[in-house]
Amino acid sequence: MTHLATTQTLTAAEPAALPTVALVGVHGFGERHLENLRRLGTAGKLHLVAVADPVPLAEGQLPADVTVFGSLDDLLAAGEIPDVVIISTPIQTHAPLALAALAAGANVYLEKPPVASMAQYEDVLAAAAQAGKLVQLGFQSLGSHAIPAIQDIVDSGGIGEVRGISATGQWLRTRGYFTRSRWAGKRSLNGTDVVDGVATNALAHAVATGLCLAGARTVADVEQVDTDLYRANNTESDDTSVVRVRTTNGTVLTCALTLCAPVQTAPLVTVYGTLGQVTFSYTEDRLDITTPAGTRSESFARTDLLENLLTAQSKEDLLSPLCSAGAYVSVLEAIRTAEDPKPIGAGHVSWVGEGDQAHAVVHGIESWIQRAALGQATFQELGAPWTSGPETPVMGLGGTTVATVRDGSEIRPTSSPRPYLHPIRTLAGTAVTDHVPEDHVWHLGAGVALQDVDGINFWGGRTYTRDAGAYVWRKDHGRIVTEAAEHLAGRRVEQLGWIGPDGTRILSEQREWRWSAVGHSAWTLTLDFSLEPAVNRTVLLGSPGSNGRPQGGYGGFFWRLPKVADATIWTVDARGEDAVHGSVAPWLAWSGTFDAGSGHLGHPATLVFLAAPQAPDPWFVRHSGYPGVGLSLAWDKPVQAEPGNPVRRTVTVLIADGFLATQDIEQLITHMGESA
Repeated sequence: MTHLATTQTLTAAEPAALPTVALVGVHGFGERHLENLRRLGTAGKLHLVAVADPVPLAEGQLPADVTVFGSLDDLLAAGEIPDVVIISTPIQTHAPLALAALAAGANVYLEKPPVASMAQYEDVLAAAAQAGKLVQLGFQSLGSHAIPAIQDIVDSGGIGEVRGISATGQWLRTRGYFTRSRWAGKRSLNGTDVVDGVATNALAHAVATGLCLAGARTVADVEQVDTDLYRANNTESDDTSVVRVRTTNGTVLTCALTLCAPVQTAPLVTVYGTLGQVTFSYTEDRLDITTPAGTRSESFARTDLLENLLTAQSKEDLLSPLCSAGAYVSVLEAIRTAEDPKPIGAGHVSWVGEGDQAHAVVHGIESWIQRAALGQATFQELGAPWTSGPETPVMGLGGTTVATVRDGSEIRPTSSPRPYLHPIRTLAGTAVTDHVPEDHVWHLGAGVALQDVDGINFWGGRTYTRDAGAYVWRKDHGRIVTEAAEHLAGRRVEQLGWIGPDGTRILSEQREWRWSAVGHSAWTLTLDFSLEPAVNRTVLLGSPGSNGRPQGGYGGFFWRLPKVADATIWTVDARGEDAVHGSVAPWLAWSGTFDAGSGHLGHPATLVFLAAPQAPDPWFVRHSGYPGVGLSLAWDKPVQAEPGNPVRRTVTVLIADGFLATQDIEQLITHMGESA
């Protein structure tokens, strides 16, 4: 393989000649390279012999022995081929310049993104192999000594089994950033691919680092890339996006990135394990490590990638070789071939500052980034207000959509994918459900879920076991799939299958939703469901409570609420979370000011949950930790579902705008034909 040492013949008295380096592109990020070249030159590690740029630097900014050229072609035509050519030029020029340098016999340090298409990547890869030269890519984070440290932690089982990886970046970029050059913010320029964007350029290190930690290096390591691309700026390229990568080894990397944050923070790559997690702040070479023993932080050194290239004897010695960038280029190619990024409506964006210094801020973007990372979900799947989701059935009253039906198929496996309703709204439009919240990403609107069905978790998240006496991550997650559905005015009937991790159908569920108006400011939603074994035996339906978790008997019907200010929770004879939780009462009410989203005032609403007539199930209520209400199917002991004798429950919820008092509630219940 290639050696970077000079090919001159040396006598015993002559010192070894320094590797020669030329820099192509001295402005923008090229200025960083000049600083590094000065440092390494002073340290006696290289000799900068030439620079090439159509816009030369001012006189006196380069050493006198550095030759200045207007282009790489002129530099190569001069006859003295440097050992290394650094290419720090516009994205669309990377591939042709790299090909020229390789053909001339130089090794190449190629800035990110290395190329603008998969075809270009294959061309440069082939050219490097044919020339027998090395190509190092400018993903500086891959030189961090934190990366092998993370691998050691994972390999030693320090955080258990890897559940997934996220890369998050919240940067801000001004209008001037997108007008600094002709190619900035462009997907193509005069018919030539550019593929600028938050994931391919500005925060490309986050993507590349995440892929490295996921073990994805080659094209063959990538099974699927999902893109969800948006822009708040007046550009062609994306500035706020989720890119989700499924590797062939089963690891999922979710990259949630924006250039429209209110303040700039350090980007992070997090490896989530069953026993803890490791978060890598790659711009700071710092790890935050959480294990059963506690949390600690460690800082690491970094190997300079140019120094690494100068001392490399083969591509195996490189920390960021071209041959290991196939996975990254697969992501870039998916973005290049995706539909154009969708604009984020002006109503969801604020502008801070004036003129070229002004920058866009997408409302609530910090929370959306976190939800995407933790839930392995796209912005569209989360239902961010500036996205347009796929066509799904809705429940309507008088031309107003009051609930949306979701089949849950996009939910990550460890959250137990299942059908649910979200958002559910009052007649005035206030959202009264949440899904994939940061605190419990497996909480999904309103629906039916159980944490223990013959040892299978159909709730999501960790499982509480009697043996452990604690919540533990297990590979026990099932999924609930819609097998048939009939959607009519005021009524929806679903046939569902509860499927175990091995594909076995455990339960058959018949689910019916009914909805109708109650006056001008309230409506009712009724859920009727029955669970029957799909196997020829009794199936036990349990909960953390039935497995020994005190006061943890959740499971069955569950409604996850959004943030509620000044919440009041009460039944006919009890008030407050502690008093109501675990009680048996004919109804439970929850009122307060429901969160209307960033930049909007909340709205008062009241939810009244009517108990199931089939059994005296206790109420499950959470407020201090998170807002949620359920009727416990198995509070402290499991319930048996037998063939031919299904477990059935009916729950009705009254959804009203404004604050209701007990008298109002009882009058409405009477009006609905129910006994209070």
